[in-house]
Amino acid sequence: MITTSKKNDIRKLSLDELKNWFTENGEKPFRAKQVYEWLWKHAARSFSEMNNISLPLREKLDAYFAINTVRVAKQQRSKDGTIKSAFQLYDGNIVEGVLIPHDERKTACVSSQVGCSLTCKFCATGYMERKRNLEAAEIYDQVVLINQQSLDAYGIPLTNIVFMGMGEPLLNYANVMKAVDRITSSADGLNMAARRITVSTAGIAKMIKKMADDDIKANLALSLHAANDTKRNEIMPINETNSLAALTEALQYYHQVTGRKVTYEYIVFENFNDTLADAEELYRFTKVIPCKVNIIEYNPIAAALFKNTDDDHLSKFVYYLADRGVQVNVRRSRGKDIDAACGQLATKEEQAV
Repeated sequence: MITTSKKNDIRKLSLDELKNWFTENGEKPFRAKQVYEWLWKHAARSFSEMNNISLPLREKLDAYFAINTVRVAKQQRSKDGTIKSAFQLYDGNIVEGVLIPHDERKTACVSSQVGCSLTCKFCATGYMERKRNLEAAEIYDQVVLINQQSLDAYGIPLTNIVFMGMGEPLLNYANVMKAVDRITSSADGLNMAARRITVSTAGIAKMIKKMADDDIKANLALSLHAANDTKRNEIMPINETNSLAALTEALQYYHQVTGRKVTYEYIVFENFNDTLADAEELYRFTKVIPCKVNIIEYNPIAAALFKNTDDDHLSKFVYYLADRGVQVNVRRSRGKDIDAACGQLATKEEQAV
């Protein structure tokens, strides 16, 4: 049984709010910065770890606040070296995250929501109920824990982070961007480069524009999977309210403001979106703004009948794009044997492990 603390999570406070609390409670405000660094730079999981803070102050902090840390409830390792973790949250909910090793790159795939509300027909998470958004600290903790897994298993830290786990990141915008800020801060965070972080969205047009307005330095990826509205509506209901025309406008705005290119993710499904006519539609969509296309191997799930296209169709599809000057890469999935590959994340545990 999970017993949740009634104390406020200290990591929900900004540095200024923490300074105010210290002042109001008769403590020197410079101590707030020390505590803040312990929380976000050193990833302290308890107040007892803060060894440059006096014991009475640590006891006072412990009396007022909690640190609602995430823990690894279950870990699986694939034959290809991929590591999938079931992360238990303070309230007993479970999300999944993945360490994806590839040559010199070590990538963390992290979740942003417990479940998902978008019901994409090919994605295991889409068949789950969305229970709640993750807090920024819960996203941050996934990165810290997967980074430690990378150090333990491969002797090197993470090189990349992708928001491609459970949930739609742009429907948890504030917490995702606060997590990105804490992960990238050089002064009191993990000091990871924003260019190594990719936020992947199923396509929330107004939030793509907000990323541009907020000057978010992380990369943007769009899960496209079909370049006409009829097919995209069929597999991604979000397209009914965020059509390709709306996404085109948002992407053009994003590029105009930021000057950055976008990555399109495209799964080639057998007998659905794998013809040269589909490739032509995708090619036309690549003209919207400078971009690259990642062709992603489909990973079957029990709830859906989709299949990966065959090698012949895939080769012709990729050649069609490349021959027209599109920057295209084929991404082979990793961790399929432990259901850790793209589109396969779905917790089988309802509550605490």
